Amino acid sequence: MRRPLWFAFLLHRLSGLALVLFLPLHFYVLSLAMRDADRLDSFLQLTDRPVLKVMEMGLVFLLAVHMFGGLRLMALEFLGWTSGQKTLAAVAAATAFALSLLFLLRAI
Repeated sequence: MRRPLWFAFLLHRLSGLALVLFLPLHFYVLSLAMRDADRLDSFLQLTDRPVLKVMEMGLVFLLAVHMFGGLRLMALEFLGWTSGQKTLAAVAAATAFALSLLFLLRAI
């Protein structure tokens, strides 16, 4: 790939958008915990399905990628440009994937 830092920027932006879309569902489930325990229990039974475990892995991946992307941006702002930033971006993406895979393995 010719532009890995552009890909890191794009992944950071898309992960942020995906997390913004996830937040209303998360708040809805939290409201179920306060209003209707039976509906919350039935909703939580859905989370035992393997497809949702993989989706949870994706969510953890998005969170980790967004966090590491934000740290990368802060490093760009405050530390200046270095030649090793492509490597750091790749390490951040690999670490995010490893964290989300670890979460999936623990959830299964």
